[in-house]
Amino acid sequence: MRLRRLAELVGVALLVLVANVAVSILYMVVYGHVIDPGHPEQYYHDHIQIAAPYCSIVAGIPLMFLAGRWVGGWWEREFAVKAALVVWLVYALIDITALLFAGVTPRIAVLFAVSFLTKLAAVYWGGLVAGRRA
Repeated sequence: MRLRRLAELVGVALLVLVANVAVSILYMVVYGHVIDPGHPEQYYHDHIQIAAPYCSIVAGIPLMFLAGRWVGGWWEREFAVKAALVVWLVYALIDITALLFAGVTPRIAVLFAVSFLTKLAAVYWGGLVAGRRA
């Protein structure tokens, strides 16, 4: 049973990751068709390199809160926050791995630190809310 629950927590982390990427894609569709249309494709590729970390921060906060609240509700009160933190840890490990393969600049390192810290606070808060409801 424990291995199954751990696999579910990993699945939730992957779901949050996919949703976060989907938000960046949705942002680029809206940006390219509504906000600033008519540029060559490379213009939009360059723009998403700058915008994606900010999309991850902005969208990641509510996504991680909801994930923490959701998985925290699967456990007894004393394990709600721990379950939520496992989701964050898995997400962070996957994201750090991708960052290392993509290359790290000082600007990206700062944005990722902000992203990880805001997601940590959000998932923790979600786990607390779920634990209070249990």
